[in-house]
Amino acid sequence: MAKQCDEPVTQIHLKQKMTVNELVVAMGKAGAYNGGSLARAVDIYDQMLRDAETTKFFGLAGAMVPAGMGGIVSDLIKGGHIDVLVSTGANLTHDIIEAIGCRHFHGTAFCNDVELRHDEINRIYDVYLPNEAFEHFEEFMQKVFEELEPGSTISISALLKHIGKNLKSGILHTAYHNNIPVYCPAVQDSMIGLQYWLFSQTNKVTVDAFADMPALMDRCFTAKKAGAMLVGGGVPKNFILQSMLMTPNGFSYAVQLTGDRPDLGGLSGATLDEARSWGKITEEAQAVTVYGDATITLPVMVAAVLERRSL
Repeated sequence: MAKQCDEPVTQIHLKQKMTVNELVVAMGKAGAYNGGSLARAVDIYDQMLRDAETTKFFGLAGAMVPAGMGGIVSDLIKGGHIDVLVSTGANLTHDIIEAIGCRHFHGTAFCNDVELRHDEINRIYDVYLPNEAFEHFEEFMQKVFEELEPGSTISISALLKHIGKNLKSGILHTAYHNNIPVYCPAVQDSMIGLQYWLFSQTNKVTVDAFADMPALMDRCFTAKKAGAMLVGGGVPKNFILQSMLMTPNGFSYAVQLTGDRPDLGGLSGATLDEARSWGKITEEAQAVTVYGDATITLPVMVAAVLERRSL
């Protein structure tokens, strides 16, 4: 028999009280399609977390917080599994909204959006968020911004740290209390950015978009190894992967959870193998892309890894 056929597919047999990790291991033995890729992602992510020399980057894109995934990110920060967090401004906006006591609600994707507009309800696929939440958000944000020193210059990460200091829960709160930097290079592309613009009309505090780069580059140059856990793509994915370009090294571990296709040329769907051509990921790096809904793949992957770490 040809050497390429030395590892047979093992049929999956489910059983009562099967744990998440047991299911993932069985999926790995079957080894086909994205089930096999998810099992590989669990193996790589587990290795990355166990490697004490690895600086762990986490990228958060897509509407993950409205979908209830923000709690996973907070727990990973508490558990010491994230050293650097890079997020879209939208996820941090929704994180703040939840942290100040407002809620997202179950809705439906099959609805009359004009009626929702008249009822002052915003839709994120099948999640609803009333306008009232943004009223509380604006009140909170303006109060927090007013605490900034007039005439000062602040980085984006320092601004987010200041916000986290004023929250009692959520990603930014947890990052602040665990001294984990949160980068949001496109913060102006969010309600946080709009609220800051509103504040800046009558107040003089400068947000320096480049002020975060020295600390980030120092972290990259001093890292013995680097690992990337990427939920979605967009700006967080590129910001993380390009951070190692200025150094002699690349990422040694990388896992990407995405629903985007690679053949359209967009970064969000680009394979991690493509990143090897840029030198963002090393030639020997352990890397895998899992195509699917991250609201499914992220909880399963993290649950399996946490189970392994408790064994």
